[in-house]
Amino acid sequence: MVTKITLLLVFFGIMILVGLQSRKHATNVNDFVLGGRSVGPWLTAFAFGTSYFSSVVFIGYAGKFGWDFGLASTWIGLGNALIGSLLAWMVLGRRTRVMTNHLQAATMPEFFGKRYESRAIKITASVIVFVFLIPYTASIYNGLSRLFGMAFDIPYEVCVIVMATLTAIYVILGGYMATAINDFIQGIVMLVGIAAVILSVLNGKGGFIEAIKSLSVFDSEAAATLGQHGAYTSFFGPDPLNLISVIVLTSLGTWGLPQMVHKFYTIKDEKSIRTGTIVSTVFAIIVAGGSYFLGGFARLFDGEAVRTIAADGTSKIAYDNIIPHMLSTLPDILIGITVVLVLSASMSTLSSLVLTSSSTLTLDFLKETCMKNMSNKKQLLIMRILVAFFVAISVILALDPPKFIAELMGISWSALAGSFLAPFMYGLYWKKVTKASVWASFAVGVGVTVSNLYLNFIPSSIVAGAFTMVLSLIIVPIVSLLTPKMAKASVLDMFSCYTETVIVSKKESLEDN
Repeated sequence: MVTKITLLLVFFGIMILVGLQSRKHATNVNDFVLGGRSVGPWLTAFAFGTSYFSSVVFIGYAGKFGWDFGLASTWIGLGNALIGSLLAWMVLGRRTRVMTNHLQAATMPEFFGKRYESRAIKITASVIVFVFLIPYTASIYNGLSRLFGMAFDIPYEVCVIVMATLTAIYVILGGYMATAINDFIQGIVMLVGIAAVILSVLNGKGGFIEAIKSLSVFDSEAAATLGQHGAYTSFFGPDPLNLISVIVLTSLGTWGLPQMVHKFYTIKDEKSIRTGTIVSTVFAIIVAGGSYFLGGFARLFDGEAVRTIAADGTSKIAYDNIIPHMLSTLPDILIGITVVLVLSASMSTLSSLVLTSSSTLTLDFLKETCMKNMSNKKQLLIMRILVAFFVAISVILALDPPKFIAELMGISWSALAGSFLAPFMYGLYWKKVTKASVWASFAVGVGVTVSNLYLNFIPSSIVAGAFTMVLSLIIVPIVSLLTPKMAKASVLDMFSCYTETVIVSKKESLEDN
């Protein structure tokens, strides 16, 4: 216990120290929200990766999908790396940085407002961001608290309040720069921790080969494989179609999440894009791939610790208890490292969420509606107050979470990515996207997500999220072709930023002219 507490105190001390040291980088709105658009490649890459993967992935998704798909769940992590990181940087990175700087947009709603010349779209987008980031935040608290309960026997409520308070302190003090520096430190912890945990857990089951052999004897529960042996060690697992849905939601979804896309706004230069692309992809392969690979052995840890008794007396799997149960048998030093690992993943994501929500509500809602004449200093103060406010709301929700972790995150991603992915991506590349198509995408993302909560016409929020994203990608171009276009001169001016001439060295280009 002394070892675990010492590791935690050192970790907390570093986070607060970084917040104090970063105060000088948070003296105005641009610095607080974007780090002055001068964040280097490694900080940007780690900020992207650590915001992507939290306790939701390590505790919730790894346990749930590892149980459902076996070792094939590793494909989810690889999809996150190749689609959610590599392709996201290649397709969105440079264009997002160039156009948001040209439009002087600091948030995703502000980008929508200026790109589509609509104050109503900007305000609506800010409301969607604020409302649907809250269930995502609650899922982060939920996952972390289960691990803390296993390691320290600390009440769930205490875990939630302590984590929220510490995160709020360093975000309020240092803004985006404090978040980025802490993300870098937390990312290193995550890389080292996931490797140590995988090796230790597999060693406890007799090594990799023995663990594979033990897993291969389980019969599949999925109709797709007709109960065959070895489905949980097969290439695509027992249920390939549902596996694809999860890969789509968790990988393509990052392209439409405001807290993820925001990282591209802060890129410093061309080198940062190249380095960031490589580093964030490798980071995702190790952290996400490792988490889902570990979860793939979930069925080897079945027992009373991972089951709950329903009202009718039947035994059901408590997916969120699987990974904590795996880790409960590790030595104290490794449990301590794991706690810091998951804490790092959770606090980095939480800090990104609260910064995104507070800046969006201040710049895109309050400033556009009831506080139009806010000074720069007042905007900064309001954002800091709203960081605390957002943390408080999410804590209240987290104290009585209505769904298990994977469902909470699925609801959030379904609404946000379903609403924003298509109009954001098409808006960077295609001049003919219309205002009506943006409203149609918002209706799809929020409409399908909310109606499905009550009508349950799509059994899983994960599948619903994948459906909303694909549907919005189809609807936006169709509606754009059928509805009035924006003023040609205005759109040409927006896209002129891509054709500006820049001078580069021969190291960057061999062209003579």
